[in-house]
Amino acid sequence: MATFVDQVTLHLNAGNGGNGCVSIKREKFKPLAGPDGGNGGNGGDIVLVSDAHTTTILDFHRRPHRTSENGGPGMGDFRNGFSSDELELSVPVGTVVKDAEGNVLADMVEPGIRVVVAAGGQGGLGNAALASSKRKAPGFALLGTPGWEGDVYLELKTVADVALVGYPSAGKSSLVAALSAAKPKIADYPFTTLHPNLGVVQAGETRYTIADVPGLIEGASEGKGLGLEFLRHVERCSALLHVLDCATLEPGRDPLSDLDVILGELAAYPVPDGQVPLLDRPQLIALNKIDVPEGRELADFVRPDLESRGYRVFEISTVSHEGLNPLSFALAEVVEKSRAEAAEVAAAPRIVIRPKAVDEVDFSVKIEGGSFGNVYRILGSKPERWVAQTDFTNEEAIGFLADRLAKLGVEDELFRSGAVAGSTVVIGAGNGIIFDWEPTLTSTAELVTAPRGTDPRLAPNERRTNQTRRQRYVELMDAKAAARAELVREKEAGLWGDEADGLTEPDYDGLDGAIDAEVADARVGGSRGGDEHRGDAHSDGEKA
Repeated sequence: MATFVDQVTLHLNAGNGGNGCVSIKREKFKPLAGPDGGNGGNGGDIVLVSDAHTTTILDFHRRPHRTSENGGPGMGDFRNGFSSDELELSVPVGTVVKDAEGNVLADMVEPGIRVVVAAGGQGGLGNAALASSKRKAPGFALLGTPGWEGDVYLELKTVADVALVGYPSAGKSSLVAALSAAKPKIADYPFTTLHPNLGVVQAGETRYTIADVPGLIEGASEGKGLGLEFLRHVERCSALLHVLDCATLEPGRDPLSDLDVILGELAAYPVPDGQVPLLDRPQLIALNKIDVPEGRELADFVRPDLESRGYRVFEISTVSHEGLNPLSFALAEVVEKSRAEAAEVAAAPRIVIRPKAVDEVDFSVKIEGGSFGNVYRILGSKPERWVAQTDFTNEEAIGFLADRLAKLGVEDELFRSGAVAGSTVVIGAGNGIIFDWEPTLTSTAELVTAPRGTDPRLAPNERRTNQTRRQRYVELMDAKAAARAELVREKEAGLWGDEADGLTEPDYDGLDGAIDAEVADARVGGSRGGDEHRGDAHSDGEKA
């Protein structure tokens, strides 16, 4: 079972917003008193709070899934749904919050910092709030939006004033136990320390904290050993204390070579931007295990070389506590100096919040290729939120969404991007909401989507004039006279006569009626649509 955890992935799911209510107020003698649907409540946020009394994130390792409550739905009689309380999660001071891509969201270096890592959903408006002078009684309400769902990454970086670094079994844990009341694990084999240990030291009127990390070995920057994995806990320390073993039994090792290896590994560790590199911070050296005779001799031998490099050197023994008092006060002096320098640093620049420009676009249109033509994807907080609030089973709600999108300028941007009626439009990332675009018509000019040079408005006018209609009338009258003359000639030729002779007389009335109808159509055809089609249809009568 894990006892120390400094990296955790949290799976968060904030509460959803409640749906708005569709309701019409009904009272005695007031059967339709207007809309009275209430608004839905907001879902609960998930908030991280840095707490000085919290020392571990082990609880998040055991229970990484956290969910807040949903908001309540709206009700009739103007009753709004309840808003859920936010879910507070306490984390230790020094926790760094990152998103799934590794971007830093917050660095909680002080107690009391609050960060909303998962925002709850927004409650939908009821039909009472949607009523206006143009929409007296809306028959729809807005749905609540879903809360944020995703992962955040917690990384604990110990906040200590002094960091103890050195080889395994150099005596770092023993030094923490000797200087403070901490009780770390101490044993006579390497890599006894598997996670950082903290201790509080009181030196005169100065109180400071010290931390040791698992021992560093050569090649730690390439993944050997454990020390480099925990060097993140050294990033916030103001000073480094090199603990060198003067009584090691390993061949080829001595305090000077150990120090060179440790310095090389510290130089290979990249610190975040804005922080002082590890080797540029104040550094002291403690020559440990002088209670052993050979260790005291070796300490006296290497001390001049270390002091010539500019280090302050202290000979100590964690067993007999020799030399610990001067070392403790020296560390307190370094810590006080560092705190004074930090206090003199100019305050952070004031954050200036400027209002959004009036003409700033809240969305973007991205053109994507598809198997059946271009797909136009609309991305933006407002369009995506409006789509999530729309009940697509209600035609009035869909019309309200169309009006909101048109007012935002989405249709104008689609037109500028080359979209035409019937183009595939997607709102939101991923699958999103897919629909075929049918532009809202506010003028005839919006129907013009042809390329340049093929504008239908530039086509020749084929409508008949008064002159053409008069000419058509004359032609029909001539055809009528010719038809009657042809009938007379046929009668005189004996082609038809009385029924007694076996010949049938033609229907004069029917023939005159057909020709008169065509003449009448020629007279008034200019005021009707489709004149050309009528003229062509009656051309058979002329042939008859």
